[in-house]
Amino acid sequence: MSPFFESSTPRPVLLGQYPLWDEALALVNRDLAATLPDQETLRLLEAPVYGEAENVYVAMANGEWHGNFLEPESADDPVCALAAIADAAQDTVSELLWQAWPLCAEHGLGMHLHEVDGQPSWWCAGGRTPHDPAHVRAAVGALDTLVRPHRPNRKRRRQPGLRDD
Repeated sequence: MSPFFESSTPRPVLLGQYPLWDEALALVNRDLAATLPDQETLRLLEAPVYGEAENVYVAMANGEWHGNFLEPESADDPVCALAAIADAAQDTVSELLWQAWPLCAEHGLGMHLHEVDGQPSWWCAGGRTPHDPAHVRAAVGALDTLVRPHRPNRKRRRQPGLRDD
């Protein structure tokens, strides 16, 4: 059969087909679970391209994705693999859920991917004052290790049924 007439239906990437991308996706899925616990895990899908190799995308559990395919060269280096997967995941999640992701728990702002000391990390632009500078929030895959900062001036939420004595 001619490649032009082959099925163009995306299909899941087999576990182990791209080991570094699998490891990177596991780290990104940790961040997704820590920040959007109701979301199902992301997965890798490959979509046929007529006359060329398969393109691989980071997709939602339902198979939808947004953005560019993963560059094949990024599958050969752990840092490049993690950066590529995190970037593609951020595009997919942000565009398909119509919200910034991931958010800095301290500032409520969308974070961006930056490489810090050879490690892909989530970077926050900081607050609006000089006392709230830009900062690295966590390495990719480590958002679940952070505790939400204490805000002493924040009003406490009243729980229904409890009295203020």
